[in-house]
Amino acid sequence: MNNKRKIINDPVFGFINIPDGLPYDIIQHPYFQRLNRIKQLGLSSYVYPGAQHTRLQHSIGAMHLMGEAISQLRIAGHEITATEEEAVRACILLHDIGHGPFSHALEHSLVPGVSHEEISLLIMEKMNREFERKLDMAIDIFRNKYPKRFLHQLVSGQLDMDRLDYLSRDSFFCGVSEGIIGASRIIKMLNLNDGQLVVEAKGIYSIEKFLVARRLMYWQVYLHKTSVAAEKMLVNILKRAKELASSGVELFATPALRYFLYNKVRLADFEFSGNAFENFVMLDDSDFFSAIKVWSNHPDFVLSLLCSSFINRKLFKVEIRTEATNGKVQEEALRKYMDHFHISMEEARYFMGDEIVSTDTYQPKDDNINILMKDGSIKDIADASDMLNIQVLTKKVMKHYFCYMKI
Repeated sequence: MNNKRKIINDPVFGFINIPDGLPYDIIQHPYFQRLNRIKQLGLSSYVYPGAQHTRLQHSIGAMHLMGEAISQLRIAGHEITATEEEAVRACILLHDIGHGPFSHALEHSLVPGVSHEEISLLIMEKMNREFERKLDMAIDIFRNKYPKRFLHQLVSGQLDMDRLDYLSRDSFFCGVSEGIIGASRIIKMLNLNDGQLVVEAKGIYSIEKFLVARRLMYWQVYLHKTSVAAEKMLVNILKRAKELASSGVELFATPALRYFLYNKVRLADFEFSGNAFENFVMLDDSDFFSAIKVWSNHPDFVLSLLCSSFINRKLFKVEIRTEATNGKVQEEALRKYMDHFHISMEEARYFMGDEIVSTDTYQPKDDNINILMKDGSIKDIADASDMLNIQVLTKKVMKHYFCYMKI
């Protein structure tokens, strides 16, 4: 017999079983293995050197938690077939399959207007044809078209397995104890009411901790000012490289990166042209780092200075403001760069930028975290909690980061 069952020793959750069948075949697929060459937190390692974990590790961890959640819902008396379990495991494995390296920077420079969710769906559909339609149910769950809507909530919702894994994993690798959550405790408290995911009342404190931890992780890790500055610098590098490429300047690049530098790519190109798709699934972190190392010696002054500063961690400085940086401040900075570097105003713009960052930790209008009270009633966590902080967490916080090169 060909037993393909495997066990992975995960540093966060311990031993994880990789079941035979569809999940195993997905993990072995080249599109999925690409995620092992893409860091989960992109440029956060500039702040937290331990943040070296990959999107593959995260996806496998989320699949493990999905199995735990399905087991718990069965214990609570809800019927979930073996086919549905396999499909929802496949769905959570593939939920990040469309991420490129430094995904958000990529979406703002080389593939504008194309989200990783859209590419994820395209990749899933391509794999589905290879797997002889075995991913049909997984795709329905991903698109929230499957009748049992709680399966989609487990993949993409306020309390999904994606968030439970990445908060646990990111806090572990970054060494940020404020992000630690009780994932196992939360899963043990899951139940269903009228086909919707709910949390039993005795798990309310774990949910409160989860929401507070999520807020702390956003401002302390994901939106850390140095990470934002590094990402802004990378965006400017790619925009400069793209501008030079469009002018016919020869740039070193791997074949996959070269395609996106020298072509204007839109979503339609992924859907109707094999070139965009096939080149995208070949991109990983190494394409960008190898190019940036070479570009640091390019004759173009702007590109070389940005790249050498980036690889040597001489990042943009950041001033956090409550409103957009006024035009006078920006103009003064531009003049300073023009005089100091003897460059044009358009070239000077690459050495600064204003970034708007915002987050709302809990937004009930998108998807509630419902608490199943002891009397059988259902309450939103914002109403059920006796913590004033929960109401605060529903408010959107917005900050302006003025990024600029110090000279």
